[in-house]
Amino acid sequence: MSEAHPLDHIVLPVANIGLARERLGKLGFTVAADARHPFGTENACVFFADKTYLEPLGIADTDIYETSLKKGNSFTSRDRAFRFRCGDEGMSAVVLGTSDADRDHARFQADKISGGDMLQFSRPMKMPDGTETTAAFRLAFAADLRAPDFFLFTCQRVNPLPADRKALETHDNGVTGIADIVLTAPDPKAFSLFMRHVSCSGAVREDAFGVSVIAPNARVCILSPDGLDAYFDLAAPAADRGLRGVAIVFKVGDLAVTEAHLAANGMTYTRKNNRILVKAAPGQGALFAFEEKR
Repeated sequence: MSEAHPLDHIVLPVANIGLARERLGKLGFTVAADARHPFGTENACVFFADKTYLEPLGIADTDIYETSLKKGNSFTSRDRAFRFRCGDEGMSAVVLGTSDADRDHARFQADKISGGDMLQFSRPMKMPDGTETTAAFRLAFAADLRAPDFFLFTCQRVNPLPADRKALETHDNGVTGIADIVLTAPDPKAFSLFMRHVSCSGAVREDAFGVSVIAPNARVCILSPDGLDAYFDLAAPAADRGLRGVAIVFKVGDLAVTEAHLAANGMTYTRKNNRILVKAAPGQGALFAFEEKR
Protein backbone atom coordinates (compact mmCIF):
# COMPACT_ATOMS: atom_id res chain seq x y z
CA MET A 1 0.00 0.00 0.00
CA SER A 2 1.19 3.55 -0.74
CA GLU A 3 2.19 5.95 2.01
CA ALA A 4 -0.76 7.37 3.96
CA HIS A 5 -2.08 10.59 2.46
CA PRO A 6 -2.43 13.70 4.66
CA LEU A 7 -5.41 16.01 4.60
CA ASP A 8 -4.90 18.79 2.03
CA HIS A 9 -8.17 20.70 2.05
CA ILE A 10 -11.97 20.58 2.29
CA VAL A 11 -14.36 21.70 -0.46
CA LEU A 12 -17.33 23.76 0.74
CA PRO A 13 -19.81 24.71 -2.01
CA VAL A 14 -21.40 28.12 -1.47
CA ALA A 15 -24.08 30.07 -3.27
CA ASN A 16 -22.14 33.33 -3.12
CA ILE A 17 -18.40 33.81 -2.59
CA GLY A 18 -18.90 37.34 -1.26
CA LEU A 19 -21.30 36.10 1.41
CA ALA A 20 -18.89 33.29 2.32
CA ARG A 21 -16.06 35.82 2.69
CA GLU A 22 -18.21 37.98 4.98
CA ARG A 23 -19.34 35.03 7.11
CA LEU A 24 -15.86 33.55 7.49
CA GLY A 25 -14.43 36.96 8.29
CA LYS A 26 -16.93 37.46 11.11
CA LEU A 27 -15.95 34.04 12.46
CA GLY A 28 -12.39 35.31 12.72
CA PHE A 29 -10.78 33.73 9.66
CA THR A 30 -8.37 35.49 7.32
CA VAL A 31 -9.68 34.87 3.79
CA ALA A 32 -7.41 34.88 0.74
CA ALA A 33 -8.21 36.88 -2.36
CA ASP A 34 -10.77 35.41 -4.74
CA ALA A 35 -9.28 33.08 -7.36
CA ARG A 36 -10.87 31.60 -10.49
CA HIS A 37 -10.49 28.14 -11.98
CA PRO A 38 -10.33 27.76 -15.77
CA PHE A 39 -13.53 25.68 -15.69
CA GLY A 40 -15.86 28.35 -14.30
CA THR A 41 -15.65 27.98 -10.53
CA GLU A 42 -14.03 30.33 -8.04
CA ASN A 43 -12.80 30.13 -4.47
CA ALA A 44 -11.80 32.28 -1.50
CA CYS A 45 -9.57 29.99 0.53
CA VAL A 46 -8.73 29.96 4.23
CA PHE A 47 -5.20 28.69 4.86
CA PHE A 48 -3.90 27.27 8.15
CA ALA A 49 -0.50 26.95 9.77
CA ASP A 50 -0.69 23.15 9.56
CA LYS A 51 -0.78 23.55 5.72
CA THR A 52 -4.40 22.47 5.34
CA TYR A 53 -7.09 24.81 4.09
CA LEU A 54 -10.78 25.40 3.43
CA GLU A 55 -11.99 25.96 -0.12
CA PRO A 56 -15.33 27.78 -0.27
CA LEU A 57 -16.38 27.11 -3.86
CA GLY A 58 -18.70 29.22 -5.97
CA ILE A 59 -19.68 29.39 -9.64
CA ALA A 60 -18.09 32.44 -11.28
CA ASP A 61 -18.98 31.92 -14.94
CA THR A 62 -22.00 29.77 -15.74
CA ASP A 63 -21.16 29.45 -19.45
CA ILE A 64 -17.64 28.17 -18.82
CA TYR A 65 -18.96 25.91 -16.04
CA GLU A 66 -21.59 24.41 -18.36
CA THR A 67 -18.99 23.89 -21.11
CA SER A 68 -16.75 22.01 -18.67
CA LEU A 69 -19.66 19.74 -17.77
CA LYS A 70 -20.19 18.87 -21.43
CA LYS A 71 -16.50 17.98 -21.69
CA GLY A 72 -16.81 15.56 -18.75
CA ASN A 73 -14.84 17.57 -16.18
CA SER A 74 -14.90 15.34 -13.08
CA PHE A 75 -14.65 18.23 -10.62
CA THR A 76 -17.50 20.35 -11.96
CA SER A 77 -19.63 17.25 -12.63
CA ARG A 78 -19.40 16.29 -8.96
CA ASP A 79 -20.07 19.87 -7.92
CA ARG A 80 -23.17 20.04 -10.11
CA ALA A 81 -24.46 16.75 -8.72
CA PHE A 82 -23.96 17.96 -5.15
CA ARG A 83 -25.74 21.25 -5.76
CA PHE A 84 -28.65 19.48 -7.47
CA ARG A 85 -29.21 17.02 -4.63
CA CYS A 86 -28.12 19.01 -1.57
CA GLY A 87 -28.39 22.69 -2.47
CA ASP A 88 -25.73 25.35 -2.97
CA GLU A 89 -24.29 25.19 0.56
CA GLY A 90 -22.51 22.29 2.23
CA MET A 91 -19.42 20.10 2.31
CA SER A 92 -18.92 18.09 -0.86
CA ALA A 93 -15.39 16.68 -0.74
CA VAL A 94 -12.35 15.85 1.35
CA VAL A 95 -9.06 16.32 -0.49
CA LEU A 96 -5.89 14.44 0.41
CA GLY A 97 -2.35 15.42 -0.49
CA THR A 98 -0.28 13.21 -2.77
CA SER A 99 3.08 13.21 -4.52
CA ASP A 100 1.78 11.12 -7.42
CA ALA A 101 -1.78 11.64 -8.63
CA ASP A 102 -1.21 9.32 -11.60
CA ARG A 103 -0.43 6.44 -9.27
CA ASP A 104 -3.52 7.22 -7.20
CA HIS A 105 -5.71 7.29 -10.31
CA ALA A 106 -4.39 3.88 -11.38
CA ARG A 107 -5.01 2.55 -7.88
CA PHE A 108 -8.56 3.92 -7.78
CA GLN A 109 -9.28 2.29 -11.13
CA ALA A 110 -7.88 -1.04 -9.94
CA ASP A 111 -9.97 -0.85 -6.76
CA LYS A 112 -13.11 0.07 -8.78
CA ILE A 113 -13.53 3.35 -6.90
CA SER A 114 -12.47 5.83 -9.58
CA GLY A 115 -14.56 8.99 -9.60
CA GLY A 116 -13.75 9.95 -13.18
CA ASP A 117 -10.94 11.21 -15.37
CA MET A 118 -7.97 13.00 -13.86
CA LEU A 119 -7.80 16.78 -14.00
CA GLN A 120 -4.79 19.05 -14.34
CA PHE A 121 -5.07 22.84 -14.16
CA SER A 122 -3.42 26.01 -12.94
CA ARG A 123 -4.76 29.20 -11.43
CA PRO A 124 -3.33 32.54 -10.27
CA MET A 125 -3.07 33.28 -6.56
CA LYS A 126 -2.77 36.80 -5.19
CA MET A 127 -0.86 37.28 -1.93
CA PRO A 128 -1.68 39.93 0.72
CA ASP A 129 1.35 42.00 -0.34
CA GLY A 130 -0.03 42.28 -3.87
CA THR A 131 2.33 39.79 -5.49
CA GLU A 132 0.86 37.08 -7.68
CA THR A 133 1.93 33.51 -8.33
CA THR A 134 0.53 30.60 -10.31
CA ALA A 135 -0.42 27.37 -8.60
CA ALA A 136 -0.81 24.14 -10.60
CA PHE A 137 -2.47 20.89 -9.56
CA ARG A 138 -3.15 17.32 -10.69
CA LEU A 139 -6.25 15.67 -9.25
CA ALA A 140 -7.28 12.00 -9.03
CA PHE A 141 -10.90 11.32 -8.07
CA ALA A 142 -12.45 8.56 -5.97
CA ALA A 143 -16.14 7.90 -5.35
CA ASP A 144 -18.44 5.30 -3.86
CA LEU A 145 -21.68 4.75 -5.78
CA ARG A 146 -23.48 4.34 -2.45
CA ALA A 147 -22.54 7.95 -1.58
CA PRO A 148 -23.69 10.28 -4.39
CA ASP A 149 -23.46 13.36 -2.14
CA PHE A 150 -19.78 13.12 -1.22
CA PHE A 151 -16.49 12.32 -2.92
CA LEU A 152 -12.76 12.36 -2.29
CA PHE A 153 -9.79 13.22 -4.44
CA THR A 154 -6.06 13.43 -4.11
CA CYS A 155 -4.24 16.61 -5.04
CA GLN A 156 -0.68 16.80 -6.31
CA ARG A 157 0.74 20.31 -6.20
CA VAL A 158 2.74 20.47 -9.42
CA ASN A 159 3.60 24.13 -8.86
CA PRO A 160 3.05 24.48 -5.11
CA LEU A 161 1.33 27.32 -3.35
CA PRO A 162 3.81 29.77 -1.76
CA ALA A 163 5.47 28.19 1.28
CA ASP A 164 5.47 31.46 3.24
CA ARG A 165 1.79 32.19 3.78
CA LYS A 166 2.06 33.46 7.34
CA ALA A 167 -0.13 36.49 6.73
CA LEU A 168 -2.89 34.24 5.40
CA GLU A 169 -2.37 31.56 8.07
CA THR A 170 -2.85 33.92 11.03
CA HIS A 171 -6.46 34.15 12.22
CA ASP A 172 -8.11 36.40 14.80
CA ASN A 173 -10.02 33.43 16.21
CA GLY A 174 -6.76 31.63 17.00
CA VAL A 175 -7.27 28.67 14.65
CA THR A 176 -4.03 26.90 13.72
CA GLY A 177 -5.38 23.93 11.76
CA ILE A 178 -7.95 21.19 11.28
CA ALA A 179 -8.27 18.35 13.79
CA ASP A 180 -11.26 16.39 12.45
CA ILE A 181 -13.51 16.22 9.42
CA VAL A 182 -16.89 14.83 10.39
CA LEU A 183 -19.04 12.83 7.99
CA THR A 184 -22.21 10.94 8.75
CA ALA A 185 -24.01 7.84 7.52
CA PRO A 186 -26.65 5.56 9.08
CA ASP A 187 -24.10 2.73 8.86
CA PRO A 188 -20.64 4.33 9.26
CA LYS A 189 -18.75 1.04 9.03
CA ALA A 190 -20.08 0.50 5.50
CA PHE A 191 -17.70 3.22 4.27
CA SER A 192 -14.66 2.30 6.33
CA LEU A 193 -12.97 0.27 3.60
CA PHE A 194 -13.57 2.96 0.97
CA MET A 195 -11.98 5.61 3.17
CA ARG A 196 -9.02 3.37 3.91
CA HIS A 197 -8.44 2.63 0.22
CA VAL A 198 -8.47 6.30 -0.74
CA SER A 199 -6.33 7.55 2.15
CA CYS A 200 -3.93 4.57 2.20
CA SER A 201 -4.35 4.60 5.97
CA GLY A 202 -4.33 1.38 7.94
CA ALA A 203 -5.16 3.24 11.14
CA VAL A 204 -8.90 2.87 11.72
CA ARG A 205 -10.71 3.11 15.04
CA GLU A 206 -14.22 1.89 15.71
CA ASP A 207 -16.51 2.79 18.59
CA ALA A 208 -20.20 2.76 19.39
CA PHE A 209 -20.83 5.92 17.36
CA GLY A 210 -18.86 5.17 14.19
CA VAL A 211 -15.38 4.87 12.69
CA SER A 212 -12.37 7.17 12.40
CA VAL A 213 -9.71 6.98 9.69
CA ILE A 214 -6.46 8.46 10.94
CA ALA A 215 -4.58 10.49 8.34
CA PRO A 216 -1.08 11.78 9.15
CA ASN A 217 -2.36 15.24 10.13
CA ALA A 218 -6.09 14.87 10.87
CA ARG A 219 -8.93 12.41 11.43
CA VAL A 220 -11.84 11.67 9.15
CA CYS A 221 -14.70 10.59 11.41
CA ILE A 222 -17.83 8.91 10.10
CA LEU A 223 -20.52 9.14 12.77
CA SER A 224 -23.94 7.60 13.11
CA PRO A 225 -26.91 9.93 13.71
CA ASP A 226 -26.61 9.12 17.43
CA GLY A 227 -22.94 10.12 17.32
CA LEU A 228 -23.76 13.43 15.66
CA ASP A 229 -26.25 14.21 18.41
CA ALA A 230 -23.92 13.12 21.21
CA TYR A 231 -20.88 15.09 20.04
CA PHE A 232 -22.36 18.06 18.20
CA ASP A 233 -26.11 18.36 19.02
CA LEU A 234 -26.59 17.90 15.30
CA ALA A 235 -29.35 16.07 13.43
CA ALA A 236 -28.42 13.87 10.47
CA PRO A 237 -29.00 15.87 7.25
CA ALA A 238 -30.94 13.23 5.29
CA ALA A 239 -32.85 10.00 5.66
CA ASP A 240 -31.00 8.16 2.89
CA ARG A 241 -28.11 5.77 3.52
CA GLY A 242 -25.36 7.72 1.79
CA LEU A 243 -22.35 9.60 3.14
CA ARG A 244 -22.62 13.31 3.96
CA GLY A 245 -20.13 15.91 5.19
CA VAL A 246 -21.45 17.80 8.20
CA ALA A 247 -18.79 19.34 10.47
CA ILE A 248 -15.17 20.49 10.83
CA VAL A 249 -13.27 20.57 14.11
CA PHE A 250 -10.59 23.27 14.27
CA LYS A 251 -7.55 23.43 16.55
CA VAL A 252 -7.03 26.59 18.60
CA GLY A 253 -4.41 27.53 21.16
CA ASP A 254 -6.77 29.29 23.58
CA LEU A 255 -10.51 28.70 23.44
CA ALA A 256 -11.11 31.89 25.44
CA VAL A 257 -9.64 33.94 22.57
CA THR A 258 -11.95 32.22 20.10
CA GLU A 259 -15.00 32.76 22.29
CA ALA A 260 -14.18 36.43 22.83
CA HIS A 261 -13.89 37.02 19.09
CA LEU A 262 -17.15 35.27 18.30
CA ALA A 263 -18.96 37.19 21.04
CA ALA A 264 -17.52 40.53 19.88
CA ASN A 265 -18.79 39.87 16.34
CA GLY A 266 -22.25 38.81 17.50
CA MET A 267 -21.83 35.20 16.34
CA THR A 268 -24.26 32.69 17.84
CA TYR A 269 -22.52 29.68 19.40
CA THR A 270 -22.93 26.99 22.04
CA ARG A 271 -20.53 24.93 24.16
CA LYS A 272 -20.41 21.13 24.32
CA ASN A 273 -17.72 18.62 25.32
CA ASN A 274 -15.07 21.35 25.78
CA ARG A 275 -15.77 22.70 22.31
CA ILE A 276 -17.38 25.81 20.91
CA LEU A 277 -19.96 24.97 18.23
CA VAL A 278 -21.17 27.30 15.48
CA LYS A 279 -23.98 25.90 13.36
CA ALA A 280 -23.89 26.02 9.57
CA ALA A 281 -25.21 29.20 7.94
CA PRO A 282 -25.18 30.76 4.46
CA GLY A 283 -21.53 31.04 3.47
CA GLN A 284 -20.57 28.38 6.03
CA GLY A 285 -21.70 25.03 4.71
CA ALA A 286 -20.89 22.90 7.75
CA LEU A 287 -20.96 23.11 11.52
CA PHE A 288 -17.70 24.59 12.81
CA ALA A 289 -16.34 23.29 16.11
CA PHE A 290 -13.36 24.80 17.91
CA GLU A 291 -11.31 22.88 20.46
CA GLU A 292 -8.18 23.71 22.40
CA LYS A 293 -4.99 21.94 21.32
CA ARG A 294 -1.67 22.91 22.88
